[in-house]
Amino acid sequence: MPDLTSSGDATPVETARLLLRRWRSDDLDGFAVITAQPEVMRYINDGRTLDRAATAQRLAAYRRHWDEHGFGLYAVELKETGELAGFTGLAVPAFLPEIMPAVEIGWRLGRAFWGRGLATEAARAVVARTRAELALRRLVSIHVVGNEASARVMVKLGMSLERETVQPGTGRRVRVYAMDL
Repeated sequence: MPDLTSSGDATPVETARLLLRRWRSDDLDGFAVITAQPEVMRYINDGRTLDRAATAQRLAAYRRHWDEHGFGLYAVELKETGELAGFTGLAVPAFLPEIMPAVEIGWRLGRAFWGRGLATEAARAVVARTRAELALRRLVSIHVVGNEASARVMVKLGMSLERETVQPGTGRRVRVYAMDL
């Protein structure tokens, strides 16, 4: 595990258009809509969509991650409408053991929120918060080959391609991007 210190503080982060906050129980329905979209889930794990019960398990895991590590995935809410757009934040990428120890920055937005710069806006806010509050020296991001929109966000954040490998369990080709903090 990387050397980091954190108060476990999950104070919301605001950007011009977004509120990044801890998950609430009333986020389940909105997130279940997102995880049921084939276009959204195409590059996640084995590419299958999730039902409501599996989505609830994911949300519980996201909450536990915050409690265990003092950082995690924020729910991303549009300030103007209060809609749940998806998530962005930090996670431990244990699914790719060859790069451990590491902390990954990632994002997932519902299809209706693509193409508006929201993932980049949210991820930049997370990078800024990470630099200010966590004793991390480096972040990685995992790009499943084919998901070029996600790779563009990584480049916009200032990340560079570090290696290409295969994700155990899925056999998918992935590229690991990284940045020093």
